[in-house]
Amino acid sequence: MPADKGPAGPGCLSGGEPFEWQFLQCFGERTPGEEVQEADVISAVEFDSDGSYLATGDKGGRVVLFEKVPMQQVHLGRRYVGMDQRAPPPLPRGPGFEYRYLTEFQSHEPEFDYLKSLEIEEKINKVRWVRSSSNTKHIISTNDKTIKLWKVYEKRVASVTGFNVDRSSGGFMPVGANGSPRLVGSSAGALARLAGPLRLPSVASSELVLASRTKRVYANAHTYHINSISVNSDQETFLSADDLRVNLWNLEVTDQSFNIVDIKPQNMEDLTEVITSAEFHPQQCNVFAYSSSKGCIRLADMRGAALCDRHAKAFEEADAHTVTKSFFSEIIASISDIRFSRDGRYLLSRDYMTVKLWDLAKEDRPVATFNVHEHLRQRLCDLYENDCIFDKFDCCMNGDATYVASGSYSNSFRVFGAGSGAEGTLEATRDPMRKRMQTPPAKSGGRFSIRPGSKGGIGKRSPGEQPETQSDYASKLLHLAWHPEANVVACAASNSLYMYCA
Repeated sequence: MPADKGPAGPGCLSGGEPFEWQFLQCFGERTPGEEVQEADVISAVEFDSDGSYLATGDKGGRVVLFEKVPMQQVHLGRRYVGMDQRAPPPLPRGPGFEYRYLTEFQSHEPEFDYLKSLEIEEKINKVRWVRSSSNTKHIISTNDKTIKLWKVYEKRVASVTGFNVDRSSGGFMPVGANGSPRLVGSSAGALARLAGPLRLPSVASSELVLASRTKRVYANAHTYHINSISVNSDQETFLSADDLRVNLWNLEVTDQSFNIVDIKPQNMEDLTEVITSAEFHPQQCNVFAYSSSKGCIRLADMRGAALCDRHAKAFEEADAHTVTKSFFSEIIASISDIRFSRDGRYLLSRDYMTVKLWDLAKEDRPVATFNVHEHLRQRLCDLYENDCIFDKFDCCMNGDATYVASGSYSNSFRVFGAGSGAEGTLEATRDPMRKRMQTPPAKSGGRFSIRPGSKGGIGKRSPGEQPETQSDYASKLLHLAWHPEANVVACAASNSLYMYCA
């Protein structure tokens, strides 16, 4: 799948300067009017630990891998029309690298649960990378019921040469009881075509190819649909979560898992919340967090007890229970995704209306709140009727947790500065700033200082600046990921993968 590349611009993420995002690449770009097959829609995006590789999963059960390569000199030193040919070529812009298609494989197939008369889709819900000391790459992928560990490795394909007869001509030579050629039918003609004495064919090595195979299959451990998987920092265990339970697995053991969280009540009529996401701490192998449909994030420590029903910390706004509630309050409060910062100090969460950044040392309120869908608050009834209010958007942040991003409608996503108060809307097209919607940066007195007169670090809009009101609810950008070491964002718009740099 070839990639389309565009000009890459200089980074503008320092201080409080406005965002200047540039189109970097696109894989699988649609032509106007092209019909998209449901199986080709991307359902998961994930960088590996250092950004050397990128993985995507789709609704057809496929996993596609991309690898980072240095940007070609033809793009770095490109001369433009009207430029003085005697002048030196322009300096390299952008991150200095790009991605190219590596390989793909069919991870999951559609299944049928005969006991429950339930069809299990092949859609990939999550993909996660497992670190490896060798040149092989390991990836964990999951659909609603089954988790698989895949191994992607280089394989040398051997070809046999030096045949006595041209195999393409269809000639063959039977062998008699004493081992000598036995001339039967067309074999006499085959013997006549021999160029010389009989010789043994030899094996010659050809080019290296990438192969993939299933290394482990972790099945039959979840009664409900799996919504999260997360690999531990020790690279030996991982967790998987469904609506009511979180299980802990060893990567080498497929027939046994340990239940570490169970919120299922004895009477299902007493059920008041479900688990929506779970994530391991990036540095402490005994700590993990899980979110609920009530908007609460619980931090658990596995050293305290085998069953972590009693959380160590609970992150929930103190005034969440005192505000006036409506029919939609609990629906829009449900958290769809959580992410730890790279150093493990901060926790990012996404509900339907906002993105919140939490400090692990402060449980009662987030250090910053970013309004993503505030302009849709008056349309919650319409969103409920067309089921868009139940959409699950991913969130991500850069390496030092100073900028966060999350998806929205009309194939766009929002980027916010945690300390500067700046914000921007980018559309998943070749011109990401076409629908420019920004606020001027605030004078920041600290890393997460809040602009005067604003709520949660978001500055007020100028009188002439209105939020987007005509949203295309059918074109939703649900999945995106931020490169761990560079200001590069990869986002999935239907079946297309767009990349932008800043």
